[in-house]
Amino acid sequence: MSATSPAAVVVLAAGEGTRMKSKTPKVLHEISGRSLVGHVVAAARELDPQHLVVVVGHASEQVTSHLNAGDAVRTAFQAEQNGTGHAVRMGLEELGGSVEGTVIVVCGDTPLLSGETLGALAATHAADANAVTVLSAEVPDSTGYGRIVRDSATGAVTEIVEHKDATDEQRAIREINSGVFAFDGRLLADALGKVRTDNSQGEEYLTDVLSILREAGHRVGASVAGDHREILGINNRLQLAQARRLLNERLLERAMLAGVTVVDPGSTLIDATVTYERDAVVHPGTQLLGTTHLAEDSEVGPNSRIEDTVVGTGARVDNSVTLSAEIGAGALVGPYAYLRPGTRLGAKAKAGTYVEMKNATVGEGTKVPHLSYVGDATIGDHTNIGAASVFVNYDGVAKHHTTIGSHCRTGSDNMFVAPVTVGDGVYTAAGSVITKDVPAGSLAVARGQQRNIEGWVARKRPGSAAAQAAQASSRETDGQS
Repeated sequence: MSATSPAAVVVLAAGEGTRMKSKTPKVLHEISGRSLVGHVVAAARELDPQHLVVVVGHASEQVTSHLNAGDAVRTAFQAEQNGTGHAVRMGLEELGGSVEGTVIVVCGDTPLLSGETLGALAATHAADANAVTVLSAEVPDSTGYGRIVRDSATGAVTEIVEHKDATDEQRAIREINSGVFAFDGRLLADALGKVRTDNSQGEEYLTDVLSILREAGHRVGASVAGDHREILGINNRLQLAQARRLLNERLLERAMLAGVTVVDPGSTLIDATVTYERDAVVHPGTQLLGTTHLAEDSEVGPNSRIEDTVVGTGARVDNSVTLSAEIGAGALVGPYAYLRPGTRLGAKAKAGTYVEMKNATVGEGTKVPHLSYVGDATIGDHTNIGAASVFVNYDGVAKHHTTIGSHCRTGSDNMFVAPVTVGDGVYTAAGSVITKDVPAGSLAVARGQQRNIEGWVARKRPGSAAAQAAQASSRETDGQS
């Protein structure tokens, strides 16, 4: 923990979010690879707090299960949503009722809020020795927001005035309250016990803590966010889409400043969990999702979906979909390939046009150039799989494995009926259905003998266009002989 690391961060995520008009709890709606609350938790963890607790209420089991899908997150249960003050009190009770040090309270529907901004809030709170520090923002239009009113001499916050209660002079103020606060933990616990419910909603308001502490002679300050858009909360699908666009722009900017070429940022999507190295290139219409990693000099797109995939140094993915795959250095994918989970392409391997792979390991320099399905298979190094080949892996009940060795040359239109093993250096004839193991160095031919029945068209299809063409061809041949 650093000197300004908070003792605790309390994330408020108990609300239903009815304006989302969704069966999914609001905080579980996703943008840029994380849920709304997931983004907030990630930002909070950047502060390295001693304690992190998320207050859940509506659909608590679903939200808790989501939070614990990765690194476990401590939760507190708010059985009835009796206001923000009550929610924070539930969070503190989970931590023993009181916390020594700074407690940061943040809403679970603010996915644009960064760890850097929360860190600045904690630093300002410590430097100014405040009892409460409000995260504020200066906005172009403050209509509808609570205004931050400061003491002109000291800069301390004297009050937060709601828009409906503000004077004309106060309505001209552009600094607004974000709903994010840093508190002295001991003073917060004491003040929460004094919050009353004699208001129109009959709820415990967290903002009442500010007036309670101020009236007790404690200082209330503010820390201004560098970008007012960070404090935006999400209440409906329109705001969800707007936040996605803003976050996507931020993530792409970060990637470009790190040395990634993004040809058209306006048509490119990237998740917060994507990583990359310098000189990677992303072409238009590409989605980089999940835990995808782009290595140095790799090139993806256009019009590709790359999800949970490692793209190796100098590899190329063109107009393709890859899901939970590994693409080796210098490998080529596409155009129009589909790599499904468990696919591993070796260095300089190729999954070409209209090739689908699933649970397949493909060796170095091996090529599956076009129109083929490779499922549940292992292929060695420097092998070439002929066009229109199918690895027949499913018998209607279970999946079976096919193994093909190194330096093989398999013919076009081959069927490999698993389980089957093809040894190193094998050739297979075009049109073969391979049902038995093939020893190394063999030629496998598994097709019926060709039989030509001459004159069949004239006898069976007399007068047809085919018969006329054949007759004309015969006359031409006879004339040349």
